[in-house]
Amino acid sequence: MKTLTKTEELAEFCAQAATAPYVTVDTEFLRERTYYSKLCLIQLAIPGTGEENAVLVDPLVDGLSLEPLMELFRNTAVVKVFHAARQDLEIFFVDHGVIPEPLFDTQVAAMVCGFGEQVGYETLVKRIAKQQLDKSSRFTDWSRRPLTEAQKKYALADVTHLRVIYEFLAGKLEESGRAHWVGEELATLTDPETYITRPDEAWLRVRTRSSSPRFLAIVRALAAFREDYAQSRNIPRNRVFKDDALAELASTKPVTMEDLGRSRLLLREARKGPIADGILAAVKEGQDTPKENLPKVDDSRDQLQVNPALADLLRVLLKAKTESSGVASKLIAPAAELDAIAAGQRDVKALTGWRREVFGDDALRLCDGKIALAAKGKAVAVIEI
Repeated sequence: MKTLTKTEELAEFCAQAATAPYVTVDTEFLRERTYYSKLCLIQLAIPGTGEENAVLVDPLVDGLSLEPLMELFRNTAVVKVFHAARQDLEIFFVDHGVIPEPLFDTQVAAMVCGFGEQVGYETLVKRIAKQQLDKSSRFTDWSRRPLTEAQKKYALADVTHLRVIYEFLAGKLEESGRAHWVGEELATLTDPETYITRPDEAWLRVRTRSSSPRFLAIVRALAAFREDYAQSRNIPRNRVFKDDALAELASTKPVTMEDLGRSRLLLREARKGPIADGILAAVKEGQDTPKENLPKVDDSRDQLQVNPALADLLRVLLKAKTESSGVASKLIAPAAELDAIAAGQRDVKALTGWRREVFGDDALRLCDGKIALAAKGKAVAVIEI
């Protein structure tokens, strides 16, 4: 198995890949101790068998430029194939400002083709490629050099079997006419906004029990400080302080270092120095926020007047559509969207695009009393009224 360590070697492989219909891609990275992922290895393969036309790229080698690979990623004549691409794409976008296009994600495609919810790569290898994966190197330290032969073999398998999986799934999508379904799903993955984390929006990911605007203003300021601090120093946000500590701080509203010292949940490192200063400043900022600038919580979903009987019928309809289409139910409509439809909302994803074709149209007809559901053996039948 070949490991590329020079820019000219990578350029030569990418030139070859530029003439191929697709290239399979995977990465190995570390993120436990950093905010941003540290790229440790890139695996690439173009059509072939076994380890033929497959290489490893070592991005930790001094002097190696990944620009030839970025050029390949920009080449729209070559499909870039990943499995569960989000974290890989985030690395390339954050480090190089590039999102590979056109993109094919075999996990998304497998959900459309009837392989269940968020199916794992190992499962697809077993079911489609008829091979077994050796996962013994899965949790190794990919930043250590030299890599062992076991690590290399494990890493390369993530792109060699992917060729078989891609060709199979692409064929199934072509036969079923569902290729555009996958295209709709990949729009989020190819949107740069997916990979941008803004400190002033970080509070929206923090779960709290209180919806008091003043409390949330403090949560917003604390979350923004934490995100900015973590990004600027490239450390995990939980190393600054965890969500439970953030909620505690928003409740106790510390004013002095002595107040911070009484916290039950705050890490020792956060009780002094720049983190402590930032916490106190954030709490003050939240306390001083003018009334008109206090955060407003969207509680419209909590106020939904859900018709429970209709919601149950929609679940039965979804199960029937899942079985008949072979598409994973959560991909069509999560439970919250079914409740929203049952409450009269129509601006939900399940009623748009390919989902409307598979489920949404009949869901609306069910809500309007134009169809009914009936048991037909082990299946559910849609009855016109």
